[in-house]
Amino acid sequence: MKISIITSTYNSAATLADTFESVLAQTHQDIEYIVVDGDSKDQTLDIIRTYEPRFEGRMRWISERDNGLYFAMNKGLSMATGDVIGILNSDDFYTDETVLERIVQALEQTGAEAVYGDIHYVAADNLNRCLRYYSSRGFSRWTMRLGFMPAHPSFYCRREVYERHGLFDTRYKVAADFELLLRLIFVGNISTTYIHKDCVTMRDGGASNANLRSRLRIMRDHRQALRRNHVRSGYAILSLRYIYKLGEIIISRMHPAPPLPAYITQRTTQE
Repeated sequence: MKISIITSTYNSAATLADTFESVLAQTHQDIEYIVVDGDSKDQTLDIIRTYEPRFEGRMRWISERDNGLYFAMNKGLSMATGDVIGILNSDDFYTDETVLERIVQALEQTGAEAVYGDIHYVAADNLNRCLRYYSSRGFSRWTMRLGFMPAHPSFYCRREVYERHGLFDTRYKVAADFELLLRLIFVGNISTTYIHKDCVTMRDGGASNANLRSRLRIMRDHRQALRRNHVRSGYAILSLRYIYKLGEIIISRMHPAPPLPAYITQRTTQE
């Protein structure tokens, strides 16, 4: 089973090598790696060119100006030819080398159209410090009315799902991932399966976690997405998600982050 992995980049030189190393380390190697760069001005392109030979023909990349993250992701989705597609952000990395192998096993064993698991956030300046463990175990289709969704960086689905239901709606600036999963899972009712696995390590400080203004924008985007897809909800119902999230953060900070994989530990030690 061939997996297309999409990474969008823009001035990502500080973290991109970790992302690449985590892809190269995967035990499942039947991949197509698509890198969509937004005309970076730092050393991002130098890093891409340095790593390209190590993928032995499995990497394709482009660099040109675009209109933001979701435009870049749509570009990557349109380029993908794999049986299954997933997204790995340029400041994230796979938590261990068996992530793609487990994803393939779950899809083959269940016949589901999509699979998702867990992720965790770490401090950007200390990858051993867990800020939040985001578990998708309790997710159910109906909880999307409350603004819940599976951890999107762990979400992998068959390419034909995007062909049937469409790509990211770029009218949403910070929550197009929620609108997409709402359209696929709640409205489209695609078949999904959950794997109890920490799939991706995310550095804190992404576009959707930056500040209070972003969180308020997420709330508005969620409400708008629900209305446009004719799903009943409201701001009061959506607010309940933050109570759950607060508890998740408190519990997460009582536990250490999983050990860093060797490919990240080695780079951290060297640097």
